[in-house]
Amino acid sequence: MRIGFFADMYKPHLSGVTNHMALYKQRFEELGHEVFVLTYGNRDYVDTEPGVVRSPAMAWGKTGWQAGYGLAKEASELIPTLDIAHAHHPFLSGRVALAQCRPHGVPVVFTNHTRYDIYSDAYAWFIPRPLRMAYLRGFLHRFASQVDTVIAPSPGIRQWLCEFGVTCDALLMPNAIDTRPFAAPANPATRSDVSLPADSIVFCYLGRLGPEKNLPMLVDAFIDAAGRDERIALMLIGDGPSRGQATERLWAHGLRDRVHFTGMMPYSQVPDLLATADVFATASVSEVHPLVVLEAMAAGLPALGVRSPGVGDTVHDGATGFLTAEDPREFADRMVELAGDAALRERMGTAARDDALRYDIRDAADTLLGLYEHLIERKRTS
Repeated sequence: MRIGFFADMYKPHLSGVTNHMALYKQRFEELGHEVFVLTYGNRDYVDTEPGVVRSPAMAWGKTGWQAGYGLAKEASELIPTLDIAHAHHPFLSGRVALAQCRPHGVPVVFTNHTRYDIYSDAYAWFIPRPLRMAYLRGFLHRFASQVDTVIAPSPGIRQWLCEFGVTCDALLMPNAIDTRPFAAPANPATRSDVSLPADSIVFCYLGRLGPEKNLPMLVDAFIDAAGRDERIALMLIGDGPSRGQATERLWAHGLRDRVHFTGMMPYSQVPDLLATADVFATASVSEVHPLVVLEAMAAGLPALGVRSPGVGDTVHDGATGFLTAEDPREFADRMVELAGDAALRERMGTAARDDALRYDIRDAADTLLGLYEHLIERKRTS
């Protein structure tokens, strides 16, 4: 099977969507399929994997998004030879997938990876919200009505797609991870490797340090919890525009020695860093079905998050972690509770690791391939 992944950005940009595509691409290729990533920008980047086709684009600031112009000749020639197209972003590459694939009878699948309403609040706040929401509803509804299948990675996102007026027919198909490197990291990091005290109870955040991730709430909750238990420490893996503000606030409260920013790290090193932590913590309410939470669970970490679509669909409150309201005080209470009870952390961590096995890439890839085969056959017979 010749599979085309359409994405507005790919490596070297690091994100959950990038990791999602790379993981499925690797697994499909192991099974003997040909996978191509048709993307935009970073044309001077040296790809270390086959099948990445880049069309010209200009970077949209430091957001990682690419404003594409035109389609590379190689992409135009490749598209008619595909058996299936899978769009991972709707606005640029998704529209290209529809325009270029449908005339050749190539089915198009779309996975909604993002809460576009929340992202627009973070990055397009200067446009009146009613206008933004009206545009998003209209665009996403038209796009969803034209593709062959819409995939929702979690029940909460399937419900959001329906309530937002996009589609009520999305197919539920959870995201997946390779559980093996997280369950058994090759070179587990230690407290000293991340400059934290040996007796720390380390809460770890993994992801972009951006406004859409609700980082100020996590910082406020940590400041509160750290004031109640001097062992509580925070490790933040990743980087982004909110790092400076977070650093200033943490340093102002005298927590320099109890916080470690790793900066942007190669994805291959994430399992080793997670081995340092005791609990995974995120205050984000913009997730769809967060790979970072699944990866932390596979590493045996209880997960602490805010009750919301995505995170709320992934963490079983009281079993594999805790869910709170979007309230720093309540979040801090749970941090203190987890820090003070090693047996609770152990019990939840074991349950989290077992639960994460449900999302292993080997089973998920077979399910997605089955969908592809069904759509291809349906297209042929029609």
